[in-house]
Amino acid sequence: MEKFGKGIFGKGFNIKAEVTNGDCPLCESTNTVFVSLYQNFYRCMSCGGDTEQKVNGVISYMPITAKGFGKTPEIKLVDPDGAKES
Repeated sequence: MEKFGKGIFGKGFNIKAEVTNGDCPLCESTNTVFVSLYQNFYRCMSCGGDTEQKVNGVISYMPITAKGFGKTPEIKLVDPDGAKES
């Protein structure tokens, strides 16, 4: 499937999903499945970590982000009048 969005949805865009296997450096899982929707960027299906594929004699995956590391973003609601709670 190459084109989505033709007709009433606009111009359309290309989607070329790639599925491959390899060793994830984040979860240290051997022979895991990677899925890519954008060239050279893959997501591990075991841990959900994002990796970039590097080809330099051998194919390796370098971490971009790590799932579960760091502080989770938090949304705080602010009163439009600027009043603070006491």
